[in-house]
Parts: sequence; C-alpha cells; structure tokens
Amino acid sequence: MGVIEFFRSADNTLSAKLLEVVYLIIGLVCIYAGVRNARDETNDKRVGTAIFWCILGVLFVIGRWIPSEWAGALVVALVISPILKQVGMGADKARPTEEEVHAGYKDLGAKIFVPAFSIGVVALVFALFTKISSLVGITVGVFVGMVILAAMRPKHNTAKVYLEDSRRMLDIVGPLIMLPTLLAILGATFTAAGVGDVISDIVGAVIPQGNMVVGIVVYCIGMAIFTMIMGNAFAAITVMTVGIGAPFVLSLGADPVVVGSLALTCGYCGTLMTPMAANFNIVPVAILEMDDEYGVIKKQVVPALVMLAFQIVLMICLVAL
Repeated sequence: MGVIEFFRSADNTLSAKLLEVVYLIIGLVCIYAGVRNARDETNDKRVGTAIFWCILGVLFVIGRWIPSEWAGALVVALVISPILKQVGMGADKARPTEEEVHAGYKDLGAKIFVPAFSIGVVALVFALFTKISSLVGITVGVFVGMVILAAMRPKHNTAKVYLEDSRRMLDIVGPLIMLPTLLAILGATFTAAGVGDVISDIVGAVIPQGNMVVGIVVYCIGMAIFTMIMGNAFAAITVMTVGIGAPFVLSLGADPVVVGSLALTCGYCGTLMTPMAANFNIVPVAILEMDDEYGVIKKQVVPALVMLAFQIVLMICLVAL
C-alpha cells in the first residue's frame, strides 16, 4: 500500500495515520541532527554521526513504505558507525551559559515545570478519552509544551532553539537512543522463538505443581531478573507470563488483572537495577555529566529491592490468600 492509499484508506484508523505523522516528525528531527553534525567542523566524528542520524531519520520517514530488504540493509548500515565508535558530538554550542540559566530561572522560576507537566496531562487526556495512540498524545503534549514555552519567553524560545536543543539531546544520548526499540523487538523475537515454553519446562522441574505462593515468588523475581537482562518490562512480561505466570499462577485461578499489573511493577524494579534500561539509568548520567557511569543504578538498588519484596507480598495477599 502506498503513502496516499494508506492515508485515504478507511481500513486504517485515525490513530494509525496520526502515528505515521509522528514518525515523520521524529525522522525529520533525526535528519536535521545528521545534517547539522555533517556541517559541524568541531565534531571529529561528523561523517559517521551524520550517517547514523540521517539513516535513522530515513527509516522513520519511509521505513513503512520501502521493501523490507531495503529497510534491513539500512539497519545494517545504521549500526556500522556505532560499532566503529564513529558517532560523537562536537562543541556544545547550544548549551546555555550559567548567566542564561540564571536569567531564565529569574524570569520563570517554578513555572518552568508547567510545559513539562502539560505533556503528561495531554497524554493522559488522549489515553482516557480517545482511542488514539498514547504516542500521538505525547507528541501533541510536546507541541503544547512548546507553545507554552514560547508564550513564556517569546524572544528566547524560537523554533531554532527547539531544533538545536533537539539536536543537542540526540547528540548527548547518541546511539543509546535506539536501545529501547531494539529491546522491544528482542522481546517479540523471544516470544516467537518459544523461549517462554523453555522457561516453563525448566521452572516446572524445580517448583512444586499447584503451589501458587511459590509460583508467584518465582514469577515476580523472574520478571525483575528478565527485565534486567532485556532492559524493558514490557518485553519481559510476554516471555515470563507464557513461561511462568500462566502455567504456575493464572492456571490456579489468580486474577489476571491483579497478576499482570503487579508483575509489570516487579519488572520495573528490575529496570531500576540494570544498565540495559539505558533511557532510565545511563542517559541521565550523560545529561547530568556524572563521573560514575553507574551512579544512578547504585542509588536505586536498595529502593528497588524493597519495592520488589513489597510487590511479591502484595500479590500473594491479593490472589493467593
């Protein structure tokens, strides 16, 4: 199906069509970052950086509309620059000076949180009152936040500022920005490959049949550990539910709503303790310029373990007692 046919077809929902627009915007921002890096003489790795961001942008823009073989070839080309360590950033010219930071704080103060808060509010409105994808809601929320920022400081928050700060954020995060997407793909691949069935066979030989309490403990701890491996609780829950949750907890009559909700929370506890969750634990290190690469994780381990224990006890109390 071509581009025009896709958007004109009544078989495609409004949510799907708007989501393609979101991907188009993301792709154009990535291409912008690539072009700006290609022209940045302060970046010693500008060629590799430009290739990485431009290919990623092209995949977002036309990935749906080209043959899968071409998309696969572009993905292979995409990872060459990171493998060769040729993705970097030049002088951070977009970074505000201390004087600019203090001036902005003097003008706005705590009001700076209003545009950030608006993103969540708009996303929540989309999730609760429409059938449109939450990703579209977040994107609309970002534009609402941009409008609010522009209204707060119209002389400072121009379109160029937004573009340059977007490019700056991409440069700081680098290739790690792709990790959540790749890990989500990994979860789907594991499920399709039958990893859940293999885990079920292994666990079935260890834990006693018909003991829901033991099944819950193994399921919850497994969710945390597998999330640490995959970096994504949403990717882990499909595999762990097929392998442990369904045969050893749900099959004994446990409420799937309670089990599913708390299992995801257990997975989130694993998210706090793994560098694989780069967007949560590694990206903040780069943004905050911390000396310790694993400083965020070290601060989160104890709270994560406490919360994991609480979730296990809560699930036992709600479904097994």
